[in-house]
Amino acid sequence: MFPITRLRRTRGSESLRRMLSETKLNSEDLIYPLFICPGVGQRRAVASMPGVYQLSVDQLPAEAAELKALGVPAVLLFGLPEHKDERGEVSCDEHGPVQEAVRCLKDSHPDLVVITDVCLCEYTTHGHCGVLLPDGTVENDSTLEILARQAVSHARAGADIVAPSDMMDGRVGCIRQALDENGFTQAVIMSYAAKYASSFYGPFREAAECAPKSGNRRSYQMDAANIREALREVEQDILEGADIVMVKPALAYLDVIAAVKEEFWLPVAAYNVSGEYAMIKAAAEKGWLDETAVMMETLLSMKRAGADLIITYFAKDAAKNLRHIGQA
Repeated sequence: MFPITRLRRTRGSESLRRMLSETKLNSEDLIYPLFICPGVGQRRAVASMPGVYQLSVDQLPAEAAELKALGVPAVLLFGLPEHKDERGEVSCDEHGPVQEAVRCLKDSHPDLVVITDVCLCEYTTHGHCGVLLPDGTVENDSTLEILARQAVSHARAGADIVAPSDMMDGRVGCIRQALDENGFTQAVIMSYAAKYASSFYGPFREAAECAPKSGNRRSYQMDAANIREALREVEQDILEGADIVMVKPALAYLDVIAAVKEEFWLPVAAYNVSGEYAMIKAAAEKGWLDETAVMMETLLSMKRAGADLIITYFAKDAAKNLRHIGQA
């Protein structure tokens, strides 16, 4: 009789399975997004994202302390300004929500890695990611100058990493040049290099109050059908000076994460976006699945695909679970 290959031997106990796991997820892999709103003492629940809040700056030290205790090393900041304008110039305000949040976090927890989203959608009256022309199209080159000033203002406040998410052509190079010219040569750029025009962003647009008032973002965000184009986008951002590249969304684009990781040598981040988070939360609330088990399985799938870093609203819950099972 042909001998049976005993693959099941290595699956016989939890300790063996954990020891022989090919892919490890750690709390150090996680980045927690935060939405910064005006005011004092503000903690506003986001209806479509249970457990996620819009927070005023004074609430941030407590958040940072919790993250530090859980071993989560980084946050990604999104700003909700008190007032918006047509061109998003308010995003460059040295006393804007993100700038103030960066200063607060670096004062209270200097070892926390602070990443800032660089985009105009939260700051424009029309909700698009760039300067809007009269015909409704987004003008690429005039947007770059504002993005560069925004990134410099974040670096001046103390941001460790700036993360342009706008998907304008040439923005990484423009931001790198502006940072260097202003003395911020050590500021890291984490580029949203392959950001798709996805239907998974709905809850985020509620949280960040940035849904476009008209049209859509398909003229600058990527077509979901394309992967070769994603590799071109990533390559271009690397040539322009990106230090870390990102794929967004994550769960429906695991093949893109894998392709980017195989092709390029830079660290790869995956954004486990709001819709992916909300789906799991909603199904768990209905009792249709085990929230913790599905959360961990989906995050592990992103790591297995090649992500070095995962931006996720599950960061706290995942870190707590990792600590519980002894893998933090």
